[in-house]
Amino acid sequence: MKKNAEYLNFWKKYGPYALVAGGSNGLGAAFAESLARRGLNLVLTAREKERLEATASYLRDKYSVDVTTFAVDLADFEKTKTFLADFKHPINILVYNAAFAPIGLFENTSEDHLSLAAAVNVRTPLLLAKYLCGSSETPGAMIQNKRGGIVLMSSLAGGQGSPKLAAYAATKAFNAVLAEGLWKELKPHGIDVIACCAGAILTPGYKTAEKVKPAPGTMTANDVAEQTLNALGKGPIVIPGIVNKIGRFLLTRLLTKKAAIGIMSSNTGGLS
Repeated sequence: MKKNAEYLNFWKKYGPYALVAGGSNGLGAAFAESLARRGLNLVLTAREKERLEATASYLRDKYSVDVTTFAVDLADFEKTKTFLADFKHPINILVYNAAFAPIGLFENTSEDHLSLAAAVNVRTPLLLAKYLCGSSETPGAMIQNKRGGIVLMSSLAGGQGSPKLAAYAATKAFNAVLAEGLWKELKPHGIDVIACCAGAILTPGYKTAEKVKPAPGTMTANDVAEQTLNALGKGPIVIPGIVNKIGRFLLTRLLTKKAAIGIMSSNTGGLS
């Protein structure tokens, strides 16, 4: 009963519609299910239409919520903005989970991949957050509604340089710092902002990229989503998992930057 009451309060504060960017599978689908469990209707965006529709069908059947899908490359913010401009319901919560991660040595990474990482991981979440926040004069926007929530996915990799993930880590650092600033700035408008600095997550993408055994503190996507949504409104940063909290403290507070980068290098050395 306590959980039901907590979920009802969440719906009252952030409902009725949530947008999950990158919501077709893995962590995005886990966020979508966690929101549906709380009774929110959903807008799911991602590139692959079939996966989007499969996730949407599952959530409609299990939770009896309205789920709208929009297949789009999130590097193209203008298409996403056009779709949202025609959407008939106010969206009071944004979960930006989409990401592109160039893996390997920087010298071998193409300009196209670097540009894509900047577009998907930095430009679109920045502009999408601005669009959904709006202003006091924008009909249906969070600021005018005096309530809302923004969840930006960061990473423990963004706490320091991460060899073979250098560009990705840098974009994730951007999202964490953005969330910290917006957390303070938007709070008077009733909007909660948080960045999730997650460690390794058991998603299809991680299983494909990782050639060695799971890193310490590796978590399921469902646990990361639940802990993140439960932390919304309680501070600008959440680090799911005890092991990851300890790791973040060691890397950012106790060790020198040189030592922290060395540890990250040992963890990412098997990526290619």
